[in-house]
Amino acid sequence: MKKEIIQTKDGSTTFYLPELNETYHSKNGAIQEAYHVFIKNGFSLFERKPISILEIGFGTGLNAFITSLESQKNNQIIDYVGVEAYPVSMDEAFTMNYVNQIDASKKEEFKKIHQMDWETPIQVNPTFHLTKRKQFFQDIADVEVFDLIYFDAFGYDVQPELWSDEIFLKMFNALKSGGILVTYACRTVIKNSMIAAGFKIEKLPGAPGKREMLRASKQD
Repeated sequence: MKKEIIQTKDGSTTFYLPELNETYHSKNGAIQEAYHVFIKNGFSLFERKPISILEIGFGTGLNAFITSLESQKNNQIIDYVGVEAYPVSMDEAFTMNYVNQIDASKKEEFKKIHQMDWETPIQVNPTFHLTKRKQFFQDIADVEVFDLIYFDAFGYDVQPELWSDEIFLKMFNALKSGGILVTYACRTVIKNSMIAAGFKIEKLPGAPGKREMLRASKQD
């Protein structure tokens, strides 16, 4: 599928898919959205303790990259699994300007995230352990493995099947008790699917350009 590089409002880049009229990240700011949704409202809830994270929609590797930087900043051990059914190529990933926008000294780390083999765990840095799985979301079968899920699939308008009761039940099962799922989305139909799976839901202020987002928790 054809990808076009576009610049978002915070100066960072993303891919636009004309065939789907969809972007990989928010046009209002790819980096801003990643930090707001996944770091501020997800990762920051687990300060200074080892955690395991599942990312649904590995995409350009932006969320993994910023989480690796946060893990070093906090000296926090992270076991990170990124799931993607249709990976971007290394060449495509390297056209993104995230390293220069965030921390130019971490270029080799970003390269390592994309040059590593799929299905093969690696230590990206002393605090960040990464496994990339080429997998359809429907095939995820982890049970009580993760503390935190970054749910970053393409939008409901494009792929509603990725926001179904079935998928969120898989997410619920994959989380440990007390685990958290965060996503940029906040549609009623999505919230209802989360509730049907067993989650307790919070609406939170969204990233720039979006009024609200959702955080879901798995409680005893």
